[in-house]
Amino acid sequence: MSDVASTADGDLIAASDRTLPLWRQGLLAAVLWLATAGVTVGLPDVIPWGSAGLFAGLTAAVGLGLIALSVGVHRLGAVGRRLVHYGPWLIAVGVWFLVWEYTTAKTGWLPKPFFSPPHGLLNVYVVDGPRLLICVGYSLRLWAFGFFSGAAVGFLFGVALGWSERVNYWGMPVLKLIGPVPATAWIPAMFFFFPTTFLASVFLVALAGGIPVAILTASGVSSVNRSYYDVARTLGASRWFLVAKVAVPAALSHVFVGLFMGLYYSFAVLVVAEMLGSKYGLGWYISFQSAYSAYANVYATIIIMAVLCSGLVKLLFVARSRLLSWQEKELI
Repeated sequence: MSDVASTADGDLIAASDRTLPLWRQGLLAAVLWLATAGVTVGLPDVIPWGSAGLFAGLTAAVGLGLIALSVGVHRLGAVGRRLVHYGPWLIAVGVWFLVWEYTTAKTGWLPKPFFSPPHGLLNVYVVDGPRLLICVGYSLRLWAFGFFSGAAVGFLFGVALGWSERVNYWGMPVLKLIGPVPATAWIPAMFFFFPTTFLASVFLVALAGGIPVAILTASGVSSVNRSYYDVARTLGASRWFLVAKVAVPAALSHVFVGLFMGLYYSFAVLVVAEMLGSKYGLGWYISFQSAYSAYANVYATIIIMAVLCSGLVKLLFVARSRLLSWQEKELI
């Protein structure tokens, strides 16, 4: 009897596998990615760009993978559900690559040097990849020195502004006066006061990243519920304990908003600072290639910068989720 039951269960499982729905969005995306590969190798380039075969191979591989996933994506559990969630994006990117490839490399409607096809950008990474990696390393070094030093000073200054009325009285007007001024406006003075362009660039990045952190930290500390302090004082808390264990933890959500804003501002200033005297870095690379109208290299570098900034924002989101998990538990 048990054998009959197990056989029946197996038949039901097999029947459910056979009735899994087809992922239509994945199939449509596969058609578009394969069409991009076909256009890339099937139509001649108006001007040779290089790496067309490599780009066609990559897009064809994605298209074939999507065909396989369109049948079995529902068996992948959480990963499959995530892929289905991004199905419209896979379609949109496929359309974008197809139109982009056709209007640039194949017809020249968007002419060189102002526009580059996708395999033209890929060729930049293939040909100039080592130098781009060096520039990434230089840019990350400069950004790390500037952003983390600016965030640390901005955090400490913000805590002082939010906690002390005297510091707030003198410091907040100065901060409000300097804050709206773009950090790049201080470039002439900074290159006079600092002995090297690297130190001047670090200061500019620190200034751009530190001001939002200071303002948001001060706002967070000053808006802490006063009843928290009263409860802590009745338990014998010292002033240092009130600042470190009450004010700062309660203001962390504001601090992270300032860090997000400072990250974006510091990246924008980083590019400008590197254009003004650096020997390496992504900003220097953009300036150097623009001088020779090598806009494909410029666009390829912009993509790298966007990916780097997005990755850093993602890491900051992860850090915020872990550090503020106790707040979520309190809400639950």
